[in-house]
Amino acid sequence: MSNETFLIPIRQNNDLSDIAFAELRQDLDLHPLNQRIYTKLAYLPGNSRKFSLNSQKTELGLLTGKKVLFLGSSVTFGFGALGESFVDFLWKKDGVEAIKDAENGTTLVEQDVNYPGDSYVARFKENLKYEAPDMLVIQLSTNDAKRNEKLGKISDNDCFDTKTITGALEYIISNAQKNWKCPILIYTNPYFESNLYSQMVELSHKLVEKYNIEILDFYNNSNFKNQDKLYMADEIHPTRAGYKEKWLPEFENKLRAIIK
Repeated sequence: MSNETFLIPIRQNNDLSDIAFAELRQDLDLHPLNQRIYTKLAYLPGNSRKFSLNSQKTELGLLTGKKVLFLGSSVTFGFGALGESFVDFLWKKDGVEAIKDAENGTTLVEQDVNYPGDSYVARFKENLKYEAPDMLVIQLSTNDAKRNEKLGKISDNDCFDTKTITGALEYIISNAQKNWKCPILIYTNPYFESNLYSQMVELSHKLVEKYNIEILDFYNNSNFKNQDKLYMADEIHPTRAGYKEKWLPEFENKLRAIIK
C-alpha cells in the first residue's frame, strides 16, 4: 500500500490537516515501518477529531506574523500526534510564521541518523543561509539521551565540539546570536527516567545563564509529570490533546513574554 493511500483513512477519520498529511507522507518515505505505529496512534483518544488542528480557531494577537524557527526532532515534529505539534497550533491559533525544521530520531550532536546532514547542527547550518528569524526555539532532544551520546563540557572559548551534546548546543546558540541576533529559547521534555537527560536539563540552565537566553522547562514542571493518558502517546511524545490543551498555552505565554 502506498503511503498516500495508507494515510487517506487517517485523514478522514482524524480530520488530519493538509500540512500534517504532507509531513506524515514524507516521514513514511523515510520510515515505511511507521505505518504500523501511525495506525495505533490514530486510535488514541488524544488524537481524535475534537483535538485536530483543523478544529482550532484563529485568535490573532502579539505573536501574529512573528517568524519563529523551531529546530528539533520528533517532539517538535509531533510524532505521537499524527504530525500536529505545538508548532502547528501556534501557526493556526496565533498566526505565528512557523518554520518547523524537525526530523524524527535525529540528534543535537553532529552525526547522521536517517540521512546525511539530518542532525540539529547540520540543519542549523543550512538555516543560516536564510533571513534571520524573530526567534529560535531549540528542542532539547531526547534522542541524544536515548543513544547515550557524550555530554561534553561548557567551553571557555569559541571552539565547540559538535560531536558532544554541550558542544552542539553551544555551537547553535553562539552562531545564532552572532548571525541573527534574535532571542533564543530552549525547551525540554517532561520528566522521564533518564540520568543523562536530567544532566542535559541541568546543562541547559547553565547555558541559559552563560548566553542570556530563555528556557521552557517542562522536565521540572510538576504539572507535566504523571500526565493523563489522554495527553501522552508514550513517555516521550504528546498527543494532539496534549499539545493543544497543555503545551500550547505554555508556549504562548513564554513566546509573548520574550517578544515583549
